[in-house]
Amino acid sequence: MKNFHHLANLLARLFTLVLLLLAVVIVGVYLYGSHPSWFIKNEISAAEWAPKEPKSLFESGNMPADVAYGFQLISETSSFIGPMAADDQMHYAGNNLACANCHLQNGTQAGSGSWIGVTDRFPQFRSRSNSQGTIEDRINGCMARSMNGEPLPVDSKEMKAIVSYMEWLGEDLPEERVKEFKGFPKIQLPEVAVDFEKGKALYGQECAVCHGENGQGQKFKDVTKGYQYPPLWGPDSFNDGAGMHRVITAAEFIKSNMPFGQATWENPKLTDEEAYHLAGYINSFSRPHKANLEKDFPDRKLKPVSTPYGPWADNFPAEQHQFGPFQPIMEFYKKQYDLNKTK
Repeated sequence: MKNFHHLANLLARLFTLVLLLLAVVIVGVYLYGSHPSWFIKNEISAAEWAPKEPKSLFESGNMPADVAYGFQLISETSSFIGPMAADDQMHYAGNNLACANCHLQNGTQAGSGSWIGVTDRFPQFRSRSNSQGTIEDRINGCMARSMNGEPLPVDSKEMKAIVSYMEWLGEDLPEERVKEFKGFPKIQLPEVAVDFEKGKALYGQECAVCHGENGQGQKFKDVTKGYQYPPLWGPDSFNDGAGMHRVITAAEFIKSNMPFGQATWENPKLTDEEAYHLAGYINSFSRPHKANLEKDFPDRKLKPVSTPYGPWADNFPAEQHQFGPFQPIMEFYKKQYDLNKTK
């Protein structure tokens, strides 16, 4: 009798184990059918790899929650952490721009300061502060300058969501494609100062239809979503401490991306010279002032030659630092400090 009970217990345990295994198989089959990507890693070539499409993935609900919040923050910045935020405590951005107004296609467009792969490049040395900087430092640099506002708390839900979004964009980026999404492609700088008349004519021809005759931009019909085409100068634009206020940086961005929808870094519409004069014209207008700019670039030798505010480690006039020609300044730094300046 004792042996019978022992056998019965063994059979019961075996039966329970079989049921558990069967349940695991059923769940596995269900998950495989509904989420095959969880089980199969599709190997694609570097040439076949393509950036994610954040807008469509957000609208279809196919984003992790923190990434989705990050997407909202970068695409509707003013509504969440800017002047239009319902909570006054969330007014970190000082203007109504969105991060995606400059980092085009929600940070995925090559040649527009894309965020694809950007988190892998941090921490990195930042000459503006003369120190190692984190990705959070870089984001807050934009908050204080391009967004003309205040830094986000590093441990805030918002900062973590933005970083998560950037990390998500760079998932599975092939090594061969990294360079494509890094910064702005360089241009051949004209060896002359900016010609404002040429820039003005180009602005009227190529830019005013979207950005307005007075650079004021155009908001979406639903104004809570901010600008469809951002202001390029004036009180609601980036401030004078932003990188885009440097003519060389602005020219590189313009060459690879403008007019919007007509140009890419691979197939630009404007010439290097046109982008240069246009950048100078745009940056000849007033914009918000950032305090304490004299503290930028403690090692003045490392200051970009097109930084429009002093002090500098040279005796070239302020107007030349702002509007060129830049080659004589670059030659000075090469001869004096053996530094190869490109911006």
